Amino acid sequence: MPTDKAEYTAPDSGAKTAAAAQEFETEHLEMSMGPSHPSTHGVLRLNLELDGEIVKMCDPVLGYLHRGDEKIAENMTYNQFVPYTDRLDYLAPLANNAAYAMAVEKLANMEVPERCQAIRVVTSELARISAHLLGLGAYTMDVGALTVFMITFTEREKLYKLFEELTGARFTTSYTRIGGVTRDMPDGWMDRVLTFCEELLPLLDDVEALLTRNRIWFDRTADVGVISKEDAVSYGLTGPNLRGSGVDVDLRRDAPYSGYENYEFEVPLGENGDCYDRYAIRLEEMRQSVRIVRQAIDKMPDGPFYAEEATKIFAPNKGKILTSMEELIQNFMITTEGPDMPAGEVYFEAENPKGALGFYIVSKGGGVPYRLKIRGPSFNNLSILEKVCVGGMVSDIPAILGSLDFVMGECDR
Repeated sequence: MPTDKAEYTAPDSGAKTAAAAQEFETEHLEMSMGPSHPSTHGVLRLNLELDGEIVKMCDPVLGYLHRGDEKIAENMTYNQFVPYTDRLDYLAPLANNAAYAMAVEKLANMEVPERCQAIRVVTSELARISAHLLGLGAYTMDVGALTVFMITFTEREKLYKLFEELTGARFTTSYTRIGGVTRDMPDGWMDRVLTFCEELLPLLDDVEALLTRNRIWFDRTADVGVISKEDAVSYGLTGPNLRGSGVDVDLRRDAPYSGYENYEFEVPLGENGDCYDRYAIRLEEMRQSVRIVRQAIDKMPDGPFYAEEATKIFAPNKGKILTSMEELIQNFMITTEGPDMPAGEVYFEAENPKGALGFYIVSKGGGVPYRLKIRGPSFNNLSILEKVCVGGMVSDIPAILGSLDFVMGECDR
């Protein structure tokens, strides 16, 4: 993981300003930052109390995008809810689909074939790269570095073309199915993925050359938004924000799923828990995702891309529906009543780009969940704002928000 922080000494202007302000009696100013603000992603509001430029209090306000996803899930079949998972972290729909499908498969006590698992690993890691590319590009643009944004969005566009070849859609893919995936990979698709990986790595080196030793970037991010290990754990942070504070937790390694135990990869960790560390973590995670994708494609097994028992869960092949009465009846029952799931309750969480995405499902049998709750990583990650922003400057807030890399779609569920 790139770190040349020892070569620099961050200016202590904030501390000096704070000390000077204490010599005078000042009147605090209340200010609303967002929801219509570029760095708050449109639907986050921060109620700030300021002493000059110093933040004395920060109260994050959510709820501007509330859509009731969990209640919607309780009024439709398990299959019908798959497209709604695209809209959680809408920068990584392929990973959302897989996490939800694995939660339902855990309820049904279903094992999917190795080829399906490998395909899910490839798509989830490509989704991680895509989400980190956008997150890094937006982060740097928030603090004034436009060049990196142009590089990362160019690479992300290449990924969207690959996603379109595989799923038929660029943005909301709805590719994963309970028990499998929608379709197998097209001919030559894995070769094009490997080509993308080859082209991405030198561009990540270019991004690192632009930022890692850049004095302006360093001054804007080093020792800003520091989150200690204790605070990261107590506030429920997950993913890169947790590992940026030096907490060594990664569900792909610690609670492996989809065959992640068969791949070699490193889990990068930060040292100081500041905005700089969180940038460096995501940069290195993209390199590790390339490493995982290469291994998955190299080891890609043959066989079916969906479980045999999954034919009782999602719709049969279109050709069979049109030519066989049994498949036609099965399709009608699955569409109208949903798959017949056993009663019980399960919880499953996956290591998504933003952190741990979890689904808690309560079933009383039948094709519709009795209760479904979603553990969105961005919601917990934003809870730290009330503490991490206090004591910093107003100009530090865009850097802090960008380093947390949240998506409001999975906060206001």
